[in-house]
Amino acid sequence: MAQFQYKARRRDGQTVTGVLEVTDRGAALMQIERLGLFPLAVESPKNAAAAAAAAADKPSASTGSWTEFLPPSLRHYFVHQRKPKLQELATFTNQLANLLKSGMPLTVALNSMTHLETKGIPSDVSRQLKYDVTEGKGLSEAMAKQPVIFSSLYINMVKAGEQSGALVDVLRRMGDHFEKFAEVSAKFKSAMIYPLFVCCVGIAISIFFMTVMLPSFMQLFQGLNVKLPLMTRMLIGLNDFIKHWAWVIILVIVAIVIIVNRFRASATGRRTIDRWQITAPIFGKVMRLHIFGQFSRTLATLLHNGVPVLTALEITEQIISNSIIREAITRARQDVTDGKTLAQPLAKSKVFPQLMVDLIKIGEDTGDVPGSLANLAETYESELQIALRVMTNMIEPVIICVMAIGVGFLLISVLSALFAITSSIQAR
Repeated sequence: MAQFQYKARRRDGQTVTGVLEVTDRGAALMQIERLGLFPLAVESPKNAAAAAAAAADKPSASTGSWTEFLPPSLRHYFVHQRKPKLQELATFTNQLANLLKSGMPLTVALNSMTHLETKGIPSDVSRQLKYDVTEGKGLSEAMAKQPVIFSSLYINMVKAGEQSGALVDVLRRMGDHFEKFAEVSAKFKSAMIYPLFVCCVGIAISIFFMTVMLPSFMQLFQGLNVKLPLMTRMLIGLNDFIKHWAWVIILVIVAIVIIVNRFRASATGRRTIDRWQITAPIFGKVMRLHIFGQFSRTLATLLHNGVPVLTALEITEQIISNSIIREAITRARQDVTDGKTLAQPLAKSKVFPQLMVDLIKIGEDTGDVPGSLANLAETYESELQIALRVMTNMIEPVIICVMAIGVGFLLISVLSALFAITSSIQAR
């Protein structure tokens, strides 16, 4: 039998220490779990002093770059200023969940995470988390000190996992949650790649023609006393206008951008644009499905992990970018505070679809609101994929037609002029 010193956390958040006499470290971990505690560190007496000394080394000692010469506050800013992508956060979360699932204490798992650096999340983040947890803070409390990396959604779910003793399960669900969001966002962005590519190619061809090819043709036209066709004269006039008044065009574009940005920054402008986003004929449906799927998935994940409904609504409200829907969530949260069910205020807002209201009501009647919301999320994500394909299939031919008309105008303008010059020469 050997003695092991342990540091663990109760469900109420209080940290406790003690000594166990067991056969090995694995038996010590099992004994701690039987006591209803969450293990933070388990060390044999001969290694405890060395472990404590290693834990006392604050993670800000060195980052291996020029930032180590900065004051701690400034270094923290430069190291952690980038918000990680969803897939990067999913990878970090799944790695931590797998380490904890293998039986590692939290401090040991976080120490291992410093060697499994995730793209977008530097190892200094895990090092800081390990230091704070070793000092007696909860994992959620330690993550709250790094708000750029960990959102309120992440922190509250970890807190719920700590309080319920199911941190590993919570982390796994969170990893799945972020992966699904990353997948939907990737599909949403990829649907716009081809139309944007066609636009860029068309614009590049037009610029090349106007700046390289057209001047050569104009020298040919000017050397001949031939009346040019109307389309050719229009093209030459357009080219002259751009050449002499380009600075006016740039000023107009800059002025439009400034006006639009100021309009968007105002409350009225923000509401107007957000309302258009969800009411536009084709794009509006895509946006509605994306936002409602995001709302359902996030709220389902929070409620499923034991976050109180009011806190869950507040967190979900923060991640919704559309102000119209965000205001509807705010009103719903206020009504729920007054004692109403969730389905009633959602129906009252006239913003959320009837399908969502009905399924949430069924979930409230059966006591499984998270399950109903998860089903809603799956439904909206499936419909979003179909809507994206429809939108792409409708946008592509429109863009191609516009580009074809523009490029065709350029070609016909030059070819018609060449035909006129050829006919003039033959007539002579």
